[in-house]
Amino acid sequence: MKHRYLPMTEQDEAAMLETIGVDAIEDLFADIPQSIRYSGELPMSEALSEPALLKHMRQLADRNADFDRYASFLGAGIYDHHIPVVINHILSRSEFYTAYTPYQPEISQGELQAIFEFQSFICELTGMKVANASMYDGATALAEAAALASGATKRKRIVVSRTVHPEAREILRTSARGLGLEVVEVGFVDGVTDLGELQAAINDETAAVLVQTPNFFGLLEDIRAIEPLVHASKGLLVTSVNPLSLGILESPGVMGADVVIGDAQPLGIPAALGGPTCGFFAVSEALMRKIPGRIVGQTIDSEGKRGFVLTLQAREQHIRREKATSNICSNQALLALCASVYMSTLGKSGMVEAAELNLRKSHYAAGRMAEGNLSLPFRAPFFNEFVVRLPDGTDIASLNAQLLEAGYIGGYDLGLAYPELAGHLLVAVTERRTKDEIDGFIRELEACL
Repeated sequence: MKHRYLPMTEQDEAAMLETIGVDAIEDLFADIPQSIRYSGELPMSEALSEPALLKHMRQLADRNADFDRYASFLGAGIYDHHIPVVINHILSRSEFYTAYTPYQPEISQGELQAIFEFQSFICELTGMKVANASMYDGATALAEAAALASGATKRKRIVVSRTVHPEAREILRTSARGLGLEVVEVGFVDGVTDLGELQAAINDETAAVLVQTPNFFGLLEDIRAIEPLVHASKGLLVTSVNPLSLGILESPGVMGADVVIGDAQPLGIPAALGGPTCGFFAVSEALMRKIPGRIVGQTIDSEGKRGFVLTLQAREQHIRREKATSNICSNQALLALCASVYMSTLGKSGMVEAAELNLRKSHYAAGRMAEGNLSLPFRAPFFNEFVVRLPDGTDIASLNAQLLEAGYIGGYDLGLAYPELAGHLLVAVTERRTKDEIDGFIRELEACL
């Protein structure tokens, strides 16, 4: 058949069965005992026509509480940020969305340049010397940072703050089991890392200390106070950051971080029901040959023209897993491009403006909530996310269901990951939220309590 995307005909099926030497499709399952086969009919509808199927799929899609019809105050790692329309236009170009591996620079210059620009943006944001060509997401980047630290220091002890995203800590523990790493968690005081407990947890076997700022509660960690505690034992300081916050916050590289990781989702990447996203990974110059994933370098060809090529890594990083420093050898090139288009579209002043809007709107919302019968349990500075203490006995699942009926996606129930914070709601306010939406959300929230 010349129609490549149409299903096979009966003649096609007969020809394939003849080629492999069986009479019917059922013969392919002969090795499966009859006693364990499903013998009835699956509980599903009859075949639908194309118009009926499209209508059915639209009805299913409409069950989702999307950001176009609902005002979202849910963050916890995935946020409702403005996405410039130019991003989808660029990403829809076939040379980008069909590109996969840039091993052959002679035919991959466009993709290589796009990745190089992403690396350059990340270095400028984080204040680090070298960034890679993206990771799967921020959580796996955190686990890879622990692996890098262990390999660089020849130590096995990883100290991580409990204010780091709980899902990222789960992935860290999973990865640590395979690498034989010891993971030690440090508690928090007033929503930020307990510096006394952190200092007690650091010893001569500590490979790295992992902190997140803004942390999972939206609060800013005191990196300048943490840095000397880590480096006194010759460990590495790994900082997970929200890249958008770096539009107004000091870069972690300036504050002494050795590795800076995070998730690029706030940079123009849609929430998409939770993923995929794009992780970034930046290091000091001393660690650049240990960085996981790909690195694109700029060079000149034989004619003196600017060109790009994968650099600083041996081939086994990608094809000989037993000798690789990391088993993540792929990347999120398309979503890295998405982040690059976002940052280039906004520019330096736009990144500052977007960050300031997040800061101001979230503080306005927090101030309004504190005026009523809600309270803010933590006093540390925050970026665009904050914790609200609800009245005793509040059923947060029921509360969020009521908010949804009113057109609002409520916050994250912190009791799900932190039992000691049952009855606390994590609320995110981004630049997309208007004053009317914020005021309406607070009115509805208070009416439901």
